[in-house]
Amino acid sequence: MPILEVRNMSHDFGGLRAVQNYSLDLEPGQIRGLIGPNGAGKTTIFNLLTGIYVPTEGEVMLNGTRINGLPAHRIASMGISRTFQNLLLWRHMTVLEHVKMARYSKIRYGLAGAFFGTPKRKREEAEIAERSYGLLEMMGIRHLADQVVLNLPYGAQRRVEMARALATEPRILLLDEPTAGMNPEELVQIMEIVRKVHKDFGLAILLIEHRLKVVMELCHKIQTVNFGELIAEGTPEEIQNDPKVIDAYLGKENVG
Repeated sequence: MPILEVRNMSHDFGGLRAVQNYSLDLEPGQIRGLIGPNGAGKTTIFNLLTGIYVPTEGEVMLNGTRINGLPAHRIASMGISRTFQNLLLWRHMTVLEHVKMARYSKIRYGLAGAFFGTPKRKREEAEIAERSYGLLEMMGIRHLADQVVLNLPYGAQRRVEMARALATEPRILLLDEPTAGMNPEELVQIMEIVRKVHKDFGLAILLIEHRLKVVMELCHKIQTVNFGELIAEGTPEEIQNDPKVIDAYLGKENVG
């Protein structure tokens, strides 16, 4: 049974239909790619899945529960986490503070613990710190834990955002252009991190990417959208050779 089911999801901005009859079956542990030209509606789809926007039509089901119309924080607590195309980080907080802040969504010690520093709070705070350092280690940025995000190179900031997304213990991770702005060496490193995250946590992953090397090498299946509409879906090999995809997006680009 798919962990995430999307049926005929559409969304209008005024008189403009930005997403048209989009559907998806995301299986547990599957990596799927979402590609298409700029303005095709890819990030809008992510915003619809995570509660930033409410679909005009259609249905989104997470583990059999309809999540249409739920607020973003509720959807996140149910197991969907994401990164953003444009980095959304608190620029004057440290790397460690970013990840710990996300972990606080899992605290159980309550108001009494917060005010009185109970043993339960101390245990949980220690667990939060340990878990946060572990995620930074996985991202290869533990040595930057005390650095203010504002001072980090762009590639490192991307890793902070991914660690923060993982800190909420999601079952589905949505990655919006995780390699944007990276050089070829950084790109290879991020691909290895995505593989490790997928293997270690068994997550279902849906990623938006313009770099075709990433989707072709990482994804089990790929969807292509154009003008807000799904035009093709299949394996990397099928997508690479689909005439509709070539016309809409790939052109003569070498995807090997």
